[in-house]
Amino acid sequence: MRILITNDDGYQAKGIQVLTEIMKQFGEVTVIAPKHHQSGMSMAVSLGFKQIAHKCFGTSNPNPYAREKDDSSAEWHYVDATPASCVKFGLNTMFLDNFPDVVLSGINHGSNAATASCYSGTLGAAEEAALNGIPAIGVSLDTLHPNADFSCVERYFGEIFEKLMSDFPKKHGVYYNVNFPDIPAEQIKGVRVGIQGMGRWIREFKEWDLQHYAKYGITPELLGQSSNPVLEEGEDLYMMVGEFLDDPRNPENADHRLVADEYISVVAHNVDCTDYEETARLAKTDLEKDFN
Repeated sequence: MRILITNDDGYQAKGIQVLTEIMKQFGEVTVIAPKHHQSGMSMAVSLGFKQIAHKCFGTSNPNPYAREKDDSSAEWHYVDATPASCVKFGLNTMFLDNFPDVVLSGINHGSNAATASCYSGTLGAAEEAALNGIPAIGVSLDTLHPNADFSCVERYFGEIFEKLMSDFPKKHGVYYNVNFPDIPAEQIKGVRVGIQGMGRWIREFKEWDLQHYAKYGITPELLGQSSNPVLEEGEDLYMMVGEFLDDPRNPENADHRLVADEYISVVAHNVDCTDYEETARLAKTDLEKDFN
């Protein structure tokens, strides 16, 4: 099996190192990840004749969380671009004549459940793969900490991956969103198939403050920013760190509720955003007409 791995946290994140280690048992692994942190990019691509840097490390693992003696045969690359662009780069260069059998994106530092999935660069990369007819899975852990404990993913994701791939649908555009709760592996109650939960973020813009970073164990530099930003005259500085407001109409199998209940959630997504029920309703109205 030929496996392409990417993420939105950058090639030096712990999550992508852990996912690479998990996936080596299943086949030949190629890592093509963003050079810098790219959260919230959804399916954005690096267009506009932008200069895009690429670096190949070969099998020399550049990830700081790699084991001291890494005998991995995985090939590592970074591309200074969005997660979806990293997948595009792979499909247009090293996989041009033979697409990978599967694309994995993650392990994301932070939840991609509920409406976070609409913004997620992790899932944007999976969506790019699905758009090209390639099976794809996004994997996330519900913590932003850079040195997160991914042991629950290490313990359970291999089996989940095998089950998903053993009967992957032939329907075009399907990709899976797998979210793990941030608890020890022995406390996880099980795996549940869910739906995308609904909700919205409130009080999203707060005045920029280093303490907001500190409580998550991160620094601005980890996100490709500066701890001492230079402002133009008259500028104010804000940051997006909103609070999630759950929609009370969500069923119990909404993915974020499953994760909160200590289950691993698996949700099937599709690149086709058509609302077929609404499309059928519109077709019965007098909206359609011919212009002669």
